[in-house]
Amino acid sequence: MASLDDEPTTAGNYFVSNYPPFSAWGPQGLPAVEEVLDRAPTESVSLGLYVHLPFCRKRCDFCYFKVFTDKNAGEIRRYVEAVLREVDAYARRPRFAGGRPSFVYFGGGTPSYLSVGELRHLFDGLRSALPWDAAEEITFECEPGTLQRPKIEALRELGVTRLSLGIENFDPGVLELGNRAHRAEEIFRAYAWAREVGFPQINVDLIAGMTGESDANWRACIERTLELAPESVTVYQMEVPFNTTLYERMKDGRAETAPIADWSTKRRWMAEAFARLEQAGYTIGSAYTACKDDSVRFLYRDALWTGADMLGVGVSSFSHVAGVHFQNESAYGPYVERCERGELPLRRALRMSGEERMIREFVLQLKTGALDPTGFERKFGVDVLERFAEPLQAHAAAGWLALEGGRLVASRDGLLRIDRLLHDYFLPEHRDVRYT
Repeated sequence: MASLDDEPTTAGNYFVSNYPPFSAWGPQGLPAVEEVLDRAPTESVSLGLYVHLPFCRKRCDFCYFKVFTDKNAGEIRRYVEAVLREVDAYARRPRFAGGRPSFVYFGGGTPSYLSVGELRHLFDGLRSALPWDAAEEITFECEPGTLQRPKIEALRELGVTRLSLGIENFDPGVLELGNRAHRAEEIFRAYAWAREVGFPQINVDLIAGMTGESDANWRACIERTLELAPESVTVYQMEVPFNTTLYERMKDGRAETAPIADWSTKRRWMAEAFARLEQAGYTIGSAYTACKDDSVRFLYRDALWTGADMLGVGVSSFSHVAGVHFQNESAYGPYVERCERGELPLRRALRMSGEERMIREFVLQLKTGALDPTGFERKFGVDVLERFAEPLQAHAAAGWLALEGGRLVASRDGLLRIDRLLHDYFLPEHRDVRYT
C-alpha cells in the first residue's frame, strides 16, 4: 500500500470516479457500444441522464474538466443543438426507446452560464427525446456569479430539484488565487434568491486545501456554510490532475504564492468539517457529503454506484450502459460536427468483464462508508470478504475498515482517505497505471 501520511500534494488524480481506469478505455471497445444500444433491456434498470455544459467565464486553476472560456453566443447555440441531436439519436435506439430517466444531472463547466432562453430550449428538447416526468431528482450545477433572480426562477420552473452552488471557499483572496470567476458577495446574493424561490434542496460545494487555505479560513468557511443551512454539503480534498493550469506551474517549477496543503492537513480539515456538520445535525453520507436530514438524498450517486445505466451527452461525457463504458469526443469541433452529421460522437469504450463490474460497484460503494457483502453474493455470486481478504485484513489492521453487524464499515479515518485505499481492490493490471 502507498504511504498515506504526511504526503505532499503532487500531480495526479486522487479521486476515483469509475473503474476500470479511463486509461484502459480505447477505440477498440467501440463495437460493444453499438451492440448494447441495439438490444432492449431485459431487466428493469434505473436510467440516469448526464448533460455536460462546458462553458465557463474563467478556467479555475484546479479544474480538470472539459471546459471552454472562448465560445461566443453562436457557438454555444450550436453546441446546444448538437446535444439535442445526440440525445435524440440515443432515444431512437432499442436500449433507450421509451426510456424515462429517474435522475438527471446538469454538470460542467458552468451550466448556469447559459441564458434563460437557451436553458428553456435545452430542457424542452431533452424532455421531448427522453421524458423525465418520472424523475425523482434533477440536479443543476451553478457558479454564483452567473445567477440572477430570473434565471433562478426559471430553473425552479423547469423542474430542478437540487441547485448545487460551486462556492468552494468564501474568502475573496482564496477565490482569487484559485482563479475562481465569482466573488464572495455574489455567493450570499445567489443563495438568498435560491432560498426565496424554494428549491427542495440547495447543495453547497467546498474544497479543502485550495491555494492559500489556512486553518482559520477553513473554520470560517464551515461556519459560514452552517449559517446558510443548506440541505446538503459536498466537500472535496484538493487534487492536482495533470490537465490543470496549477499542474503546469508545478511542472515548470514556478513557485506558488501560497503552498497547497499536504494530504494529512487536508484530511484533518475534512475531519473538522464533518465533525462540525454532525454537531449541527447533519449526517455524513459518503466520503464527501453531509445531509441535513434523512429526506435529503443523492439519487444519482446511489443509483450510479449500484449499477444503474447512465447516459452522458455532451463533449467528453462518459456513459455506463449494461456493463459497457463509453466516452465522447473531447474537442468541441469533432463533437459538434459528428452530431450534426447524425453520428454518435464516441471516442473510446470498454466492455467490462463480470469481475470488473463487481469491482466497480465494490469500490464505488465503499465511498459511502458502508456496504453489505451479501448484496454482492446475490448479484455477482462473489463472497467479497473472501475475494478481497488480503486488502481487507490490511485495512482492518490499520483501523480503516471493520466488519460490523455483517456490514463492511469504514472508520472516519478510513473514509477520509478512501480514494487511496480503493486501488488495493483493483485488478493488478490497473493498480499502477495512469487513471485518466
